[in-house]
Amino acid sequence: MPNLSTTKMSSKGQVVIPEEIRKRLNLHSGMQFVVVGEDNVVILKAIAPPSISEFDAIIAKARSQAKSAGLKKSDINKAVTRARNRK
Repeated sequence: MPNLSTTKMSSKGQVVIPEEIRKRLNLHSGMQFVVVGEDNVVILKAIAPPSISEFDAIIAKARSQAKSAGLKKSDINKAVTRARNRK
């Protein structure tokens, strides 16, 4: 399968990702991408929420770091309250 393909941008700024690339990378309708552009280079990076197990690992790491930093649940509640009142 080719790693290179061409496409065009529509008058609305839409770009079609060629079918062979969509299939190879398992891209589907509704997926979200980060778009980076600099000089004459545009990069699309597919993004997806973490799986449940990945999310559990992220939360466990955050809790561990918070505990190491001496944060308490009351500190977090106070920070959330302050942020909500800044409107």
